[in-house]
Amino acid sequence: MIVDSLKGFERYLSLHDRFSHAYEFLKKSSLETLPAGEYPIKGREVYCTIWEGEAKGLDLPKLEVHDSYLDVHILLEGTETIGHKDRSRCNGDNIPYDNEKDIAFLEEDPESFVTLGPGNIAIIFPYDAHAPLIGTGKIKKAVIKILMQPVV
Repeated sequence: MIVDSLKGFERYLSLHDRFSHAYEFLKKSSLETLPAGEYPIKGREVYCTIWEGEAKGLDLPKLEVHDSYLDVHILLEGTETIGHKDRSRCNGDNIPYDNEKDIAFLEEDPESFVTLGPGNIAIIFPYDAHAPLIGTGKIKKAVIKILMQPVV
């Protein structure tokens, strides 16, 4: 997991060819004004979801993992804590995986935590088990999903 500010996003363009699509979207969009919903950037290869609602509280949510997509969490309003545990340290055997939604939930607790404020980003790789939305109060965030398979 990488934690930075949105102003630092340009530093990560070399992580994958599809990061440039996300970067162009971020430069021309005013994320704070977008209503909740999904916004295609490059079909299903790169897209953005705006989420707005109440944080899940201080009880630890289940860790989630993705096989195909990298997440870029961008906090727009409120304060959010994200729990983290390296996926290789998780017991993921026989866990039901939803291929359509690219997600599985693990019955494990995070080992570390990061807290984001408005303008912070967390780049979450497929090897990062993570538990988002920890906290209290209203949160508005954008999550850009970037397909990590090779560009064809």
